[in-house]
Amino acid sequence: MTATLELDAPTAALVERAIEALAGRQIAVLTGAGVSTDSGIPDYRGEGAPVRTPMTFDRFLESDAARRRYWVGSQLGWRSFSGTEPNAGHRALARLELDGVATGVVTQNVDGLHLRAGTQRLVELHGTMRRIVCLHCGQVFDRRDVSARIEADNPWLSRPADIILGPDGDVTPESVEGFVLPECTVCGGILKPDVVFFGEFIPPAKFREAEQLVHASDALLVAGSSLVVNSGVRLVERARRRRMPIVIVNRGQTRADPWATVKIDAGTTEVLSILAGRLTRES
Repeated sequence: MTATLELDAPTAALVERAIEALAGRQIAVLTGAGVSTDSGIPDYRGEGAPVRTPMTFDRFLESDAARRRYWVGSQLGWRSFSGTEPNAGHRALARLELDGVATGVVTQNVDGLHLRAGTQRLVELHGTMRRIVCLHCGQVFDRRDVSARIEADNPWLSRPADIILGPDGDVTPESVEGFVLPECTVCGGILKPDVVFFGEFIPPAKFREAEQLVHASDALLVAGSSLVVNSGVRLVERARRRRMPIVIVNRGQTRADPWATVKIDAGTTEVLSILAGRLTRES
C-alpha cells in the first residue's frame, strides 16, 4: 500500500473508507473531465480552466460564419487533442473492468481515452470526437479523414506557437477568414462532430444504456466530475434510489456530495490507481 504514502493522512483515510464501501461489489463508473486533466486536457470548471465560449447547436446551424469559427478552432485543437494519451487513472479503470470488479464506464468526456486505455463496456454520453456526422443524410466519417481534407483545402492554416486547448479539443481561433468548410462527400450537407453540443439533448437510447449499466451494478464510483450537467446527476440519483454505495472522487464540490457514502477531494489519477490496486487484490 505504498501508493497511499503520496496522499495526506485525511485523504488516505477516506480512500480506506471508499475501499470498504466498494469491496466485494460490482461497480459502475461515471467519469468527467477531471479524469483527463493528467493527460493534458483541461477541466471545464477546475482551477485554471480556460475561459470558454462553447458553440451551441443553434449557433452552429445558423450560419456559415459560426461553422467556420467552430471548425477552425476544432481543427487547430484536434492536432493536440488527438495526440493525448491515457493516464494511469484511465488504465486503473480498465483494470477494474478486466478483473471483473467494474461493470463498465459511463463518461461525459469526448476524448476517447477510456477506449484507448482498454475499457470494453464504455458509454460515451456526450458522443466522441472520433466521428463526424452529416446532419442531412446521416453519413458518418472518421475524424482523421475529415481532418486531412481540411488540411488539404486550407494549407494556410498553421498552428500557433502556443494554443490553449479546450476540454472538447478546440481552441479560440484568431481568424477564420478564407476557411473552406468541410462538406459531406455524399450529399454536400453540413458536417458536425458526433458530440452533444450545448443546446442538444443526449439521445434517449444512449442514456438508457448508461442507466442499464448502473442498474446492473451494486455500487457507483464517480471520478472527475462536478456533476453540474444533469445527465450525470440523474445517474447518481438512480444509484441513490437503489441505496447503492456512492463514492465520489473530485477536486472541489459536486452537486451530489450530500448523497455520497464517501467523498474524496483529491486527484483522480492517484486515487483511482490505489483503488484499482486494492480492489483487484481483494475481489
